[in-house]
Amino acid sequence: MKTQHIFVILFVLSLSACQSAYYSAMETVGQHKRDIMLDRVENAQDAQKDAQQQFKSALEQLSELITYDGGDLAEQYEATKEQYDASKEASEEVAQRITSIEDVAEALFDEWQDEIEQYSSNSLRRQSQSKLKDTQRKYRSLIKSMHRAQDKMSPVLAALKDNTLYLKHNLNARAIGALQGEYKSIKRDVEVLIKEMNVAINQSEEFIELLQVEQ
Repeated sequence: MKTQHIFVILFVLSLSACQSAYYSAMETVGQHKRDIMLDRVENAQDAQKDAQQQFKSALEQLSELITYDGGDLAEQYEATKEQYDASKEASEEVAQRITSIEDVAEALFDEWQDEIEQYSSNSLRRQSQSKLKDTQRKYRSLIKSMHRAQDKMSPVLAALKDNTLYLKHNLNARAIGALQGEYKSIKRDVEVLIKEMNVAINQSEEFIELLQVEQ
C-alpha cells in the first residue's frame, strides 16, 4: 500500500475516533446523539434562512448596479464584491452545517441499530426497528433536499463572481450595460434557489418536530 494511502486511512480513522470521543464526552453530560442531531438540524435551518436573505441581498445589489445613473462606480464595485463574498461565506456555512448533520446521523443510526440487537423482546425489537427505518427514511429525504438546495447556490455564486470580476476591470457605464443581460439569468437562478431552500427549511422543521416527539 502506498504511503499516501496509509496517511489518508489514518487521517480518516483519527477523525472517526475524534467524533466518537466527542459524542461519548457529550453523553456524560446528558447530551445524547439525538439531542446533538436536533441542535445541528436547527442550526442548519438557521444557516439556510440566513443564506436565503443573503442571496436576496446580493440580487438587490445587482439590481441597483444595473440601474446605475451616475455616481462612483468604484463604490458600486466594492458593494458588489462585498455581497459576493458574503454569499460565498453563507454558502460555505450551509455546507458545513449539512456535513455536521451527516456526521451525527451516521453515529446515531449505527448506535440505534446496535441497541436494537440487544432487545430480548421480539415485539419491542420490531417496534424499534420500524421507528428506526421511518426516521432514516425521513432523514434521507431531508438531507437530499438540503443538498439539492446547496447545489443551486453554485451557479448563482459563479455568476456573482463573474460579474464582480468583470466590473473590477471595467469601471465604466458600458460595463453596466453588459451586466444587464446577466441580471435576468441570475434572478431566475436565485428564485429557483429560494424555492429549493424553502423546501429544505420546511422539511427541516418537520424533522425537528419528529425528533422532539420521539424524545
